[in-house]
Amino acid sequence: MPGPRRGAVALVVLLVAGCGPPQPPEAPVNADDVMFVQMMVRHHRQGIEIAKVGAGRATTPEIKTLTAAIESTQQDEVEMMLRWLHSWDQPLEPAGDAHDHHGGMPETDVERIRALRKSKSFERDLLNLLIAHQDDAVQMAGAEVYNGANPAVKEWARQVQASRKGQIDLMATLLKRPGG
Repeated sequence: MPGPRRGAVALVVLLVAGCGPPQPPEAPVNADDVMFVQMMVRHHRQGIEIAKVGAGRATTPEIKTLTAAIESTQQDEVEMMLRWLHSWDQPLEPAGDAHDHHGGMPETDVERIRALRKSKSFERDLLNLLIAHQDDAVQMAGAEVYNGANPAVKEWARQVQASRKGQIDLMATLLKRPGG
């Protein structure tokens, strides 16, 4: 092999060797994954707002603890979901009519949150609002488990289903207490 040709072959070998081990294929992502994550970011932000109101006004220790935990957990989850959307090179917000195309799940109305702030039966109204809100999360997560493609997102959706169902059960128990 002549000198320049051998040098070119050596360069190609070095370049290929420098590429490192083959990269694992990226996990699949479909439109349902993207929509679920976009909608859950919005949903979580509403939940954080409700939890902040609860943490500020609740007097029952279990409710104060629950709302603080919801706020903290959902803030961490929002950050995780935003990282997913960035890594998928997807918009952080869904299209304006996206709610209609995602099963028409209702949003927690800003007016309901505003009314909660002034509620005379605050803890009862807070728990009822959170139960409805968390049930919406369970429904959205169920659709992702069924329709999604990304294994990490589907696994997280299963976790959302389990944890939110647990929160709903706890809140239902708190509502049954005297004065609840």
